[in-house]
Order: sequence, then C-alpha cells, then structure tokens
Amino acid sequence: MADAQRTVVFAIYPDATLLDFAGSLQVFTTASDIVEEATGVRPYMTRTVSTEGGLVRTRSGLSVQTDALGQAPDPIDTLVLTGGYGVFQAARDRALIDWIEARALEARRVCAICTGAFLLAAAGLLEGRRATTHWRWCGELAEDYPGIRVEADPIFIRDGDVWTSAGVTAGIDLTLSLVEDDFNPALATDVARRLVVFGRRPGGQSQYSALLALQSADHDDDFKVLHSWMRENIGADLRVERLAERAGMGARTFARHYTRKIGQTPAKTVEAMRLEAARQALEQSSAPIKQIAGRCGFGNEERMRRAFLRRLHVSPSDYRSRFGHAKAFAG
Repeated sequence: MADAQRTVVFAIYPDATLLDFAGSLQVFTTASDIVEEATGVRPYMTRTVSTEGGLVRTRSGLSVQTDALGQAPDPIDTLVLTGGYGVFQAARDRALIDWIEARALEARRVCAICTGAFLLAAAGLLEGRRATTHWRWCGELAEDYPGIRVEADPIFIRDGDVWTSAGVTAGIDLTLSLVEDDFNPALATDVARRLVVFGRRPGGQSQYSALLALQSADHDDDFKVLHSWMRENIGADLRVERLAERAGMGARTFARHYTRKIGQTPAKTVEAMRLEAARQALEQSSAPIKQIAGRCGFGNEERMRRAFLRRLHVSPSDYRSRFGHAKAFAG
C-alpha cells in the first residue's frame, strides 16, 4: 500500500443531497480506518468546502461545516463534486465554477456524483468525454452540453482522470472503485463489508430499469398499453410498422409522435426492453446465452453481444460472470 496521504476535497453547496457526498466520504473514512489499523497510517485526509465556508444546509435539513474555497488544501489529490436540488443554482455560481476549473486541472483526478456532473460540465471539464449522471437528468445533460457523450446506463464511468456516477448511492460504488484503484481489490471489498454494502457493482451495471423509465414517461397513458404489450411479446416482431399498427397510426406519424412523447425512438425503446429482459435472464437463470438471445428478440447471439457492448460496454458472458446469482449455476 502507498505511504503518501491523499487529500480528498468535497465541494458542496446549499440544497446538496446529503447521501451523495456522505456515502462517498464514509468510504474514504472507512478505508483509512482499515489501513490505519494495519499500518498506523491514514491514507486519506478528507475536507469539505463551499463557496463562502461555514455551515451549509443540505436538502435534508442537516447542515455541514465547511471551509471556504480559498482554504482548500493544496495539493488536492481527488476533487469530488456532489449532486442535489441546488446544483443548477450552484452551476451559476461563477466563483465556484472558476475554482472547480482551476483546481480540477491541478488534481490527480476529479469525480462528480449524481447531478454533480452539471458542475463539471459548466466548468468545461466534460467536453468530448463520456459521462453519466442520475438517469432522470441524462437527457438534460446531453441537451445542455451536446459535446458530452452522455450514457444513461452505467452506474459510473471513468474517462481518463474524470469519473462520473449515477444517482446518490452509486457514488459509493464509484468511491469503492477509487479505493481499489489506489490500493487493491481486497481493501475495497473489506470496506464494502464493513459498510454492509450489498456487493461492489462495477461501472458496467445498469443504473436503472428501462421499464421504470418508461413508466415515468407514461404519465399521460399514450403508450402504456403498447409498452405492456411489448413487454409481453419481447421476442416478437417489434419493428416500427408493427408497433404503429398496434397503436392505430401510420408508421411515420407513430414514430414522430412516439419520439416526441417518450424522448427516444421506438427502436431505442425496443432495444432497451430487450436488453433489460436479457440482463434479468443472465442474472437469474443458467439458460444458454444463445437461447436468451432468441427468447429476447435479438435473433442471434452476435446481435445481442453487439447491443451489450454498445449500451453496457460489456459482453453478455462477462455480464453474467459479474452479476449472475451463484445459485443459477448450482447443480
């Protein structure tokens, strides 16, 4: 293990989500506790800063004592930006954004948890990079900053020295990966056990259910019946012409209306549903991958493999080895 102490600075603001940064902060603290027990040295020093310093009230009502930006330690090893309801106001705080831009360039790595990605984006630090955020805000991040390659599926993404995570507790997964990167998998696993975290999810695991996202988009009931039919017939012919027929529209009218209402094309919804069904089958059964591909409507194993690599950046076999339940392979 490294002997040098690493300084981790959390930048917060009024109405930040407490668990966004508290979970990550606790991972670093627990890692330090474990290493100190073995070596007498604490590997991480953590600090929390805000624009003006002093008490900052989080969205939950709990106030956190912070240092002012100018009191932040130098150098910063890891800069962590938190998310929360106040992030859009914080993104208009010129002093904060200028400070993030300057200190991020000096830091060894910079991380954004949940909607903290909007702070990185406002500072110009995500341009041309892959990034994620809470699934509810991925569309807005992509729309506001078209130069970012926003991916809604992963629970966290590493692009060089910039890390971004999905919502809230995904920050714990990201930070466990930081600890693993700094030391070794054994320490990260020990931290997870002490925190009673259910496993350590690699970044390739999907952050949300595609079906849950569709339910959110179904508030006006326009396509609720159609989506239900699609789920029940996931292995059937789900080309746009067939879906339009089920919806009682012409194909072009249907595609235009659907994309406007749901926020993605019918083809993307079909692929998301099929990926969801395939992921569940890989996690919960020992069925051959070729059989799962046919049952979920991919037609063949190679098409499913390409879809997994494109959307989840992992092959079906690797996905199963990471997330499949052990009982599925017993007996």
